Amino acid sequence: MKDTSTGASSGEAVREGPDTFKRTALLALGALGIVYGDIGTSPLYALRECFTGPHGIAPTPQNVLGVLSLIFWTLLIIVSVKYLIFVMRADNRGEGGILALMALAMQRQRGQSTPVARPVLITLGIFGAALLYGDGLITPAITVLSAVEGLSVATPVFEPFIVPITLAILTVLFVVQRHGTARIGSLFGPVMCVWFFTLAALGVKELVHNPAVLSALSPVHGVMLLVHNGWHGFLVLGGVFLVVTGCEALYADMGHFGWKPIRWAWFSVVLPSLMLNYLGQGALLLRDASAARNPFYLLAPSWMLYPLVALSAVAGVIASQALISGAFSLTRQAMQLGYSPRMEVVHTSAEEMGQIYLPGINWALMVGVFTLVVTFRSSSALASAYGIAVSTTMVITSIMAYVVARERWGVSRALAIPVAGLFLTVELSLFSANAMKLADGGWFPLLLAVVIFTLMTTWKRGRAILAAKLRASSIPLKELLGSFGDHPPLRVSGTAIFMTGNAEGTPPALLHNLKHNKVLHEQVVLLTILSEDVPHVPGAERVVVEPLEQGFVRVVATYGFMENPSIPDVLKRCREKGLQFQLMGTSFFLGRETLIPTKRPGMAVWREALFSWMSRNARSATAYFRIPPNRVVELGSQVEL
Repeated sequence: MKDTSTGASSGEAVREGPDTFKRTALLALGALGIVYGDIGTSPLYALRECFTGPHGIAPTPQNVLGVLSLIFWTLLIIVSVKYLIFVMRADNRGEGGILALMALAMQRQRGQSTPVARPVLITLGIFGAALLYGDGLITPAITVLSAVEGLSVATPVFEPFIVPITLAILTVLFVVQRHGTARIGSLFGPVMCVWFFTLAALGVKELVHNPAVLSALSPVHGVMLLVHNGWHGFLVLGGVFLVVTGCEALYADMGHFGWKPIRWAWFSVVLPSLMLNYLGQGALLLRDASAARNPFYLLAPSWMLYPLVALSAVAGVIASQALISGAFSLTRQAMQLGYSPRMEVVHTSAEEMGQIYLPGINWALMVGVFTLVVTFRSSSALASAYGIAVSTTMVITSIMAYVVARERWGVSRALAIPVAGLFLTVELSLFSANAMKLADGGWFPLLLAVVIFTLMTTWKRGRAILAAKLRASSIPLKELLGSFGDHPPLRVSGTAIFMTGNAEGTPPALLHNLKHNKVLHEQVVLLTILSEDVPHVPGAERVVVEPLEQGFVRVVATYGFMENPSIPDVLKRCREKGLQFQLMGTSFFLGRETLIPTKRPGMAVWREALFSWMSRNARSATAYFRIPPNRVVELGSQVEL
């Protein structure tokens, strides 16, 4: 879901031309910085939480080998098999992510599912998207905090300054968002390459002294840990899960890099580096159990601590940047799919359309992240809130991937059920272990997800009710045009463009204009902008121009959920299709509704009031669609919900 592409808009470019290997390698380098920032910084805290967290177990040799075994097989099953081999096949015209997967499932379901299946899929998809905002808040807080905490390993003097330093770094991170990441984004890959090399080197340094830790790769140790520790062993899965918290990025960023570079980066660099580091930390614990307080930093020699803290902080910032940009991308998709009010979208790069900045989301994230840092004050405390949101999203992804496999790919139940069952068994176990963190802070991302889910569904339902009310108060366009034969209105020169969400009926603004101004322009364009449940709509299919009678023209412009509607773009394509007009002689008529909550059937009064508030605070259509403001006429009306 992260729109921080370093140069490729899809994986298609990887498969063309004579320099395929070079292109794939460069894209794999970019993927290191964008895709793997979150999962790549997990060694900072994941293994530590398994032994020192609220549900940690004693760092005995048997437990250390058992935890390492669980980490290895979790990475293998969840990341390598589920996401990289299966889920990444479910691309929506090259794009991935929870909303893209939901849209893909819905494309196939329309003519085949039961009436209950469609609402269930939509509910799961929207709730999964809402959960990702919680991930977007916690990731910057926990990664930067855990990096800065390395200073206290070097000397206790820094202990009182960890939170202030963290807040200072995060302040810079959020402030620079408005400038975009086009310039510094090219550095993400090389920096993360150094980071993964450092992870591997630190692990190997300790591993050579105790190679017996390699026996942890056997699943037997993981099974024995669960058997011998019983309920306590099950709860440690909540710490183990922290090693895969960045998995959704693999799927969400597929549209920027393609599946091949992402797989290359994982199997050639990321997985070996992560496992070498985890094994190195484990070897250290076998030698010195007291190192469990911070095994990552204690792997490093004393002279390397301060440079390692600096590198960890940079890696944490890169991981945070990916999640912040992902929140921007997710919000834009929600707006296009009709689940969010219009917000300001700023394009920060002339070359990369994925480089966007949403000021409202940015400052809301900043307030949320600061609140988390000040409230929890340590990465260990934050780890208790981390995991439940991501594990829930993973379960939803598995369910939707099963639907796509059955309905779109035609995979038989005999194959789809066992594969999905394997993934769900592992993920539901991890989810259950994370559910034990509810009282320790796990409630926060769930509460946030419920709030965002309520806002998104309220907006969608409210827009549907409003559209139905406007259709009911309108009249068929054919009937209106027929009435002009007996009572033709006064026609004035120029072109009037009436924007309407109903591609068939008469725009309310047109009726109000006739009622109050009693005139009609020589050329009347009825413009409808639609959003499809596909990421991108080909340019040739963007605009459809349909001439009607008596100087009326119907224009329907269609955009994908990864695209931003633009009136200048629509007008340009209209001219190419033969619709002639002078912009200085054109007026845009928009309707502005004042919404009044009522007790009529539709939504609860409190949701109607919430929808009315959201509507008042949404960005104006003039600014959102980039309509020339000096050519706009707004006509207001009251609508009872």
